Amino acid sequence: MAKLKVAILGATGTVGQRFIQLLDGHPWFEVTALTGSERTAGRTYAEASRWVLDTPMPAAVRDIRILSEDAELDTPLVFSALPSKTAGIIEARLAAAGHVVCSNASDYRMAEDVPLLIPEVNPEHLELIAVQRKNRGWRGAIVTNPNCTATAPTMVLRPLLDAFGVEKVLLVSMQALSGAGYPGVPSYDATENVIPYIGGEEPKVEEEPQKMLGSLVDGRVLPANFTTSAHCNRVPVLEGHLVCLSIGFTRKPNLEELIAALTNFRALPQELQLPSAPAQPIVLREEPDRPQPRRDRMTGAGMAAVVGRVRPCPLLDYKLVTLGHNTIRGAAGGSLLNAELMYAQGMLNS
Repeated sequence: MAKLKVAILGATGTVGQRFIQLLDGHPWFEVTALTGSERTAGRTYAEASRWVLDTPMPAAVRDIRILSEDAELDTPLVFSALPSKTAGIIEARLAAAGHVVCSNASDYRMAEDVPLLIPEVNPEHLELIAVQRKNRGWRGAIVTNPNCTATAPTMVLRPLLDAFGVEKVLLVSMQALSGAGYPGVPSYDATENVIPYIGGEEPKVEEEPQKMLGSLVDGRVLPANFTTSAHCNRVPVLEGHLVCLSIGFTRKPNLEELIAALTNFRALPQELQLPSAPAQPIVLREEPDRPQPRRDRMTGAGMAAVVGRVRPCPLLDYKLVTLGHNTIRGAAGGSLLNAELMYAQGMLNS
């Protein structure tokens, strides 16, 4: 069976490179178009891209000529690694023209008719695509994945909210440098330092999980009814966002119940055996000093949420640490899994 043609917007950046890496040899999708800025348009990808990932640039993309951002595309599926604000205009044009855009940008995440999707958390929110097309007159659609910091905590909260109810969350992040893109945070600021401010980050982390964990009722998402207080920090780690959570429950479980809810969690991507889905979406580490970004970020090929240090909290009910790979699960890999879910459910046209 022929693979579905896909394009990558903003292909030379770090998230664009992750898309290319993860799509190399993909069983369902084939990269046939790449877009870039005026500076890179017309050049081959090998000429235009400063490849920063550990694995070599895939041979299949080296000679693809980069198209301008306003180019017409012949790919039914488009992955967007564009920066926010730039993304909004381009993604809307492509959706109106009939393309399904899986976006890593923040422009449409909180729009009422746009799915903010983690396939293990809220696959039913894809029903918003019909609402979106009706509201906007689009033949295509935009589907977003969440902020890279919000991804792993939201995966962890899904089974806990379902089993016990959640009322309050205190969240403290230690976010990798790669979350700022390339070249990212200047070395003079990052080395031997922690920066306790990331512009615009805390509101995203406080708001996006409520939408994803909310209920779809009559074509609208009713946000989950709990409150999050977030402190977001940039730390001198290359990849992997570590997040400390304290959680207050509606019904306080015992420790064994809490651990069982986390370790037994499986969802639709695992049932469908989607190519990028981790066999175990939440992986529990029992060592007292795990998870750690350098040692645990590639768990489940970078697609799992790793949890450790589950213990009682004297302020709320329980506290734990979770880790997610910010440029894989929290960015390109999250968009790719969204597309795989739509493909498996027959929502993408060839």
